[in-house]
Amino acid sequence: MTAPLGTLTPPVSDEDHMMGPSDAPVTLVEYGDFECPYCGRAFPIVKAVQQRFGAQLRFVFRHFPLTQIHPHAAQAAEAAEAAGAHGAFWEMHDTLYEHQDALDDVDLAGYASALGLDVERFVSELAEGVYAPIVRQHFLSGVRSGVNGTPTFFIDGTRHDDAWDLPTLTAAIDRALHSMVT
Repeated sequence: MTAPLGTLTPPVSDEDHMMGPSDAPVTLVEYGDFECPYCGRAFPIVKAVQQRFGAQLRFVFRHFPLTQIHPHAAQAAEAAEAAGAHGAFWEMHDTLYEHQDALDDVDLAGYASALGLDVERFVSELAEGVYAPIVRQHFLSGVRSGVNGTPTFFIDGTRHDDAWDLPTLTAAIDRALHSMVT
């Protein structure tokens, strides 16, 4: 049985990259592409939303590289996963969004070095495509969930089809919080 389009498939699990308490009352999931300019614009908005809601919000990031129009997106996603294997997913996530215009292999290795990662291992894992299956798995879960562009957000497992500017996204999360109270 398949989930209805617009429902997060699969649901959030321990295998996802998440910030915030696992028992937070609301979960915000982003399917993103590190080379997408819209995701770049959403990056500080998500940070502001996280700050605003604090422990009431769990944020999850899944990869959805649009490789037809963003030639560095898949490699950047793999770089984030490689950094995650070193315990630095979120640091690399932020770095990639802060430097969207510099995502070639030399840049990625430089970011790994700046984060104090084992650069030789990092470069080797990227060259071998070690994390490509994880990125592909995220992408396919996005397709199954009805993602067709980036960024796409889900709030408590349901696709957020409204705008993702700060007031609109904040209001949607507020509604999700208040629906739990009533």
